[in-house]
Amino acid sequence: MNFRGRVSNVQIGLQLAPMIDVILFLLSFFLLTWNLARYEADLDVRVPKAKHGEIPQRLPGEVILNITKDGKVTLNRRVVSASELEGILHGVVQQYPDQAVVIRADETTSYEHVVHVLDVCRAANVWNIAFATVRPDLTPP
Repeated sequence: MNFRGRVSNVQIGLQLAPMIDVILFLLSFFLLTWNLARYEADLDVRVPKAKHGEIPQRLPGEVILNITKDGKVTLNRRVVSASELEGILHGVVQQYPDQAVVIRADETTSYEHVVHVLDVCRAANVWNIAFATVRPDLTPP
């Protein structure tokens, strides 16, 4: 019996279509997550530590306001004035009445600046306001 005559010597080819599908899927995944994460936190703002703070449950579409040391308010990486912020928040509240607004104030920011942002939120009828903090055991050394 000769079994060697039936074995073919055909080279196995590289399948490009599945590899391209996987690469495009990973690329779109990383682009979408990067786009969502870049608006979340301003790296120049160091929020204060809270010993008994809880890890928040993130809500989709939260409005995150960053207040820097000198009192500048940034929304989506853009510095906004008080009247502009009030207009934006008023438009958001008209569309979504229960919209959450997270205030990320730097730990050295004057209390006056935080109160000013709270006043703008109240003028825009925002009631769902949270303050961002970080737990001491979760901060890098």
